[in-house]
Amino acid sequence: MTPSWSPILKGALAERAATAVTAVAGAIRERPLPAQRSSLAGGEAGIALFYAYLDRVRPGAGHDEAAQEWLDRALDTLASAAQGSGLYGGFTGVAWVAEHLRRLEEDEDPEEDPNEDIDAALLKVLRQSPWRNDFDLTGGLVGYAVYALDWLPRSAAAPSLELVVDHLAAIAQPRPGGLAWHTPLELLPEPNRPWNPHGNDNLGVAHGTPGVIAALARICASGVAAGKARDLLARSVPWLLAQKLPEGGHSVFPYMVGREIPIRPARTAWCYGDPGIALALLAAGRAAGEPAWEREALALGHAIARRPPEICHIEDAGLCHGAAGLGHVLNRLYQATGDPEILAAARAWFERAFTYWEPGRGIGGFLAYTPPEGDFDRLVWNEDPGFLTGSAGIALTLLAATSDVEPAWDRVLLLSPLPENGARQESAA
Repeated sequence: MTPSWSPILKGALAERAATAVTAVAGAIRERPLPAQRSSLAGGEAGIALFYAYLDRVRPGAGHDEAAQEWLDRALDTLASAAQGSGLYGGFTGVAWVAEHLRRLEEDEDPEEDPNEDIDAALLKVLRQSPWRNDFDLTGGLVGYAVYALDWLPRSAAAPSLELVVDHLAAIAQPRPGGLAWHTPLELLPEPNRPWNPHGNDNLGVAHGTPGVIAALARICASGVAAGKARDLLARSVPWLLAQKLPEGGHSVFPYMVGREIPIRPARTAWCYGDPGIALALLAAGRAAGEPAWEREALALGHAIARRPPEICHIEDAGLCHGAAGLGHVLNRLYQATGDPEILAAARAWFERAFTYWEPGRGIGGFLAYTPPEGDFDRLVWNEDPGFLTGSAGIALTLLAATSDVEPAWDRVLLLSPLPENGARQESAA
């Protein structure tokens, strides 16, 4: 881990965070997950990631054994049931966690490739042409890039990244002022189609062009297909910046744009909204040597820091779109820039996360405000132990805010920023 990471919570708030993390760790042990749930986002792999970092912060308490147990469950589930290939819900996410945990071990062999079969399977997926599947972080090309970037320098990594960039170039859509990546109607979830009759140009890191930009920045820094990736950045970042809403609204960027789509201010979150876009622009600016893009990222951070909480549409504490998740994104931006206003905002959002903490309820005191399975029209309170929207993700942000262990796990969120000189990222070990 890089030694430059520093805790931002002190005193009574840090003590509350430590108590909450302990409660989450104990509660997850007592709550078995539903069967056939191996995924990074909501299953056993994501929980393994939490216990691995808990062991980094609190060694010698058996958390490493818990991490291995959860990873073994995920691998067993993966072997016994058909899985998709996406990073958040499929086999690449489980394999990413397995590789990440292996690299956290001091005695890992960089030449060993325990994911050789997964690597081959993903290459087979990526050799499909023309590309007619998802391009996004959670289930498509951007997620495959995240996985492949952590393979480097293994032999399958570079061909995979080259294929990702080729596909992204082929499906990019020309737009006034640049280009974007379009989600066609047939690839949208069924409940979302009535509001997007012609598909959309999504502006969320999780599902849209900002996620592509963040991945291209890291591909540029890797040295693989860097010329093509830089060209795509040069045309997509200006388009993204042109989508800003008029000043004085609830956000700088909307959820999405497109024909017959009402333009709505986005909530203030990682998955959709200004926070995720800020980190994408920071990475793009550093990778491409464009200080103006870095300044745009910092301006977004200041806009978020000054935004009244009541207009941010934060309803729970979760990582994806909750208070702890927002605190973590701002923490990342602070650690990358040293900006004191962003630091103060990060601390404030972690403090607000504890307004959703009720010891004795949910998983370690936290409930998730999320839609029931397949029903996007309503939100309900759920007990969720998982990484993306549940208690494991919240606890990971609290560990990052209270320790000097860098949260390299947030590479799967495209949050780990590039160094200021745009140099190639180091491994997590």
